[in-house]
Amino acid sequence: MPGFDPAQQLSARAQGADEGIIMRMAQAARDLKAKGRDVISLTVGEPDFHTPHHIREAATAAMAKGYTHYAPVAGMPELRAAVARKLQTENGLDYQPANIVIANGAKQAITNAVLALVGPGDEVIMLAPFWVSYEITVRFAGGTPVVLSAGVDEAYKVPVARIATAVTPRTKLIMLNSPCNPTGAVWTRTEMEALAQLVRGHARLMVMADEIYEYILFDGEMVSFGSLPGMLERTVTVNGLSKGFAMTGWRLGYAAAPLPVAQAMGRMQSITSAGANQFVQMAGVTALEGDRAAVADMREAYRRRRDIVLSALRAMPGVAIGPIPGTFYAFPDVSGLLGRRAGNHVMDTVEALCDWLLETHGIATVPGTAFGAENSIRLSFAASDDDLHRALTRMAGAFASLT
Repeated sequence: MPGFDPAQQLSARAQGADEGIIMRMAQAARDLKAKGRDVISLTVGEPDFHTPHHIREAATAAMAKGYTHYAPVAGMPELRAAVARKLQTENGLDYQPANIVIANGAKQAITNAVLALVGPGDEVIMLAPFWVSYEITVRFAGGTPVVLSAGVDEAYKVPVARIATAVTPRTKLIMLNSPCNPTGAVWTRTEMEALAQLVRGHARLMVMADEIYEYILFDGEMVSFGSLPGMLERTVTVNGLSKGFAMTGWRLGYAAAPLPVAQAMGRMQSITSAGANQFVQMAGVTALEGDRAAVADMREAYRRRRDIVLSALRAMPGVAIGPIPGTFYAFPDVSGLLGRRAGNHVMDTVEALCDWLLETHGIATVPGTAFGAENSIRLSFAASDDDLHRALTRMAGAFASLT
């Protein structure tokens, strides 16, 4: 009898699933560190700060009160109400608690939204550079990604006129991320109003507005897309506590949507994971409604690091970098370095460049191809000032050595 191979039993979906190049680069950095190498990792977008003390205390208190059981799938009433109040007062979004779905991280909230809205034959416009999970999630749902790209010369924001030419009768969703991972780009009110005008002209078109970096904004105005005239019923607003509150490991995100969409998102979540952790949700209430001094302090630290990174990158020949009004990422265009050599090794792709930076110089970054941009690399500056200075000094020397 032929041998049984479990690998041959995997579904096409499982075989096509990718763990993600960010995780691979982060793991490669950890592997080198385990071998004793001095590696500075600028890969994962995770705050290097601990969760503020009063939020941790709230979680402990919630456990002591018995919040250790199954939570309602769509979230604890206390947190759904707190999110609704936050969105009304801070974002101008008139959502009720019934419109809120609490998820195990914003990533699940995005998945819930895509699964609720997108099916085979539906097209989803993705504005590249985009966060890596967008395209994967749309394909998982059976949708067709339609990728539109903008480079550093356009501040990494696709003009609305170009978006308009890509809309077809099959277009179901536009995915908008502002402030943006990986570029740090922030859409202005004027740009969003132009997009809203486009959306109003198409009967079935909706927008998923990912606002997870809302509290890491240095320059400009935070505008929630759903607050624009006529857009509340056309928008799924996604957010979470991971970035602004340094709560990545807590896995707490949320989405707000028109009631039928919110209810469908809850059904999607009930299939995959049920409700988020009870005591974490209660701590989330404290995060949203408690003292924000730590959030402001973290933002100012990121602002200082942003300035360090911009100054260093702008001084490197062959590197182009635009403004970074938000997030803790830099996304320099390195096309001026591609084709150069380090000995016999040709930097013919950004993957080759990132591998060389890691293996030879101990700097872990992420190729821009993961984000739909083949000429850029991403650096996370959610790292200590010392690590940033050391990494940028190494990078400048590495790039200068290319011939």
